Amino acid sequence: MPRVLIAGCGYVGAATADLFHAAQWEVEGWTHSPESALRLAEKPYPVRAVDIADRNAMESSAGRFEAVIHCASSGGGGADGYRRVYLAGARNLLAALQPRTFVYTSSTSVYAQTGGEWVDEESAAEPVHETGKILRETEEVVRQGGGLVARLGGIYGPGRSALLRKFLSGEARIEAGAERYLNQAHRDDIAAALLFLVTQSRGGQLPPATIVNIIDDQPMTQRECYGWLATKLDRPVPPATSQAGERKRGASHKRVSNRKLRAMSWTPEFPNFKIGMEKSVLPAYPLLGA
Repeated sequence: MPRVLIAGCGYVGAATADLFHAAQWEVEGWTHSPESALRLAEKPYPVRAVDIADRNAMESSAGRFEAVIHCASSGGGGADGYRRVYLAGARNLLAALQPRTFVYTSSTSVYAQTGGEWVDEESAAEPVHETGKILRETEEVVRQGGGLVARLGGIYGPGRSALLRKFLSGEARIEAGAERYLNQAHRDDIAAALLFLVTQSRGGQLPPATIVNIIDDQPMTQRECYGWLATKLDRPVPPATSQAGERKRGASHKRVSNRKLRAMSWTPEFPNFKIGMEKSVLPAYPLLGA
């Protein structure tokens, strides 16, 4: 039975671990804190607290895993947190564990284009903000180590949607230039894509250092998103503002393509945000503070 480590068994990581377990992999999950590990104590696979920024903490695990997925989160921290979790974490996992297949979950925020154009894995990825630059540096470290890079869109799914949260809380604003595109990916599609990528890599169909975008089929504008939520939930459209929103990894305006992953025969279960929200998020709407 092949063994996989999910380094970062959080919102995406736990869903990914569940899929690998269902696919007959021997799974181990790592979290940053003992409290997070305890919350997953009922899982049918072990979850333990390991600080991936500490090389010594993982030395005893060397050679135990055929595949490692680095999907830990910085927890919303700034540049120092990014360097610790993403950059140092990736270096330590690669050096200490030396898995046959390594996947690092980066972000489509590394595409800093501002003209609304379509971008794919061959497009320039030149982020302006420091956090985005750290993500790119980590990508190159992973690729030099023969690993795969999965660039994720804005993550949403059961119990989680930054767009819905802002809408319900009243924080949402229709920004100046509200035709800015939003690029989203459902948690369950991300988990399925990560299992797919590891399977492809094991079968020799995916060369080392490959980059893929994990994103849905249909980017949407901010105006379209909030307008649809307003209609669906019978609430007012958020007010307009002349200010552009502050985003931790920098402002951008682009449409991210998933054609490369689709060409490998991967298909998203939730091809756009509206379908994903209707099928798996809005059914719990009364529990979200409506």
